[in-house]
Amino acid sequence: MTIDNESNIDITRATSHTDPVAESSPWFLAYTRPGQESLAQQHLKQQAFESYLPQYKRLKKSALSINMVFEPMFPRYVFFRPKQAEQSIAPVRSTRGISHIIRFGGTFATIQSETLGIIRLLEQERNAADEAALSALQPGQKVRFLHLAFSGLEGLVKSASSRRVAVLLELMGRQQIIQVDPHLLEKT
Repeated sequence: MTIDNESNIDITRATSHTDPVAESSPWFLAYTRPGQESLAQQHLKQQAFESYLPQYKRLKKSALSINMVFEPMFPRYVFFRPKQAEQSIAPVRSTRGISHIIRFGGTFATIQSETLGIIRLLEQERNAADEAALSALQPGQKVRFLHLAFSGLEGLVKSASSRRVAVLLELMGRQQIIQVDPHLLEKT
């Protein structure tokens, strides 16, 4: 069954009686309890399952600053497969952090190793990106100041990083460049 024709992610069906045997065997998909993806992954590993939780790096805005954080690429989902041919996936249903195993009717949803390999490459590429590439503010964008002193004024981003943004602003009939923290600006 194809989920998305544009991205060519192919989800196949495995019978509920078949356990993966070979290294190239498909991965199963577990649906976790809210915010418990890491806990579920940890407990799957303790039960001798291979598990994979794709994460991506992003900038997260707080009231005082912007921090780099890693979040699940697919919130509430963890990929897993047995390490041994005789290992049953039945215990996964009662694993801490997991709500249930994804099924389509009587068959478990699976994803091929090759597809997960592509996801791993995307994850590595995103996580290797520098702060400027992750910044929501890019040179040439129009922004509005949120800071009280400049509240409501608009300008253009000249350069941006996660810590400072240079904004071209017209003040008193002249163009000025002002350096501010990114969380004090919003895109217009």
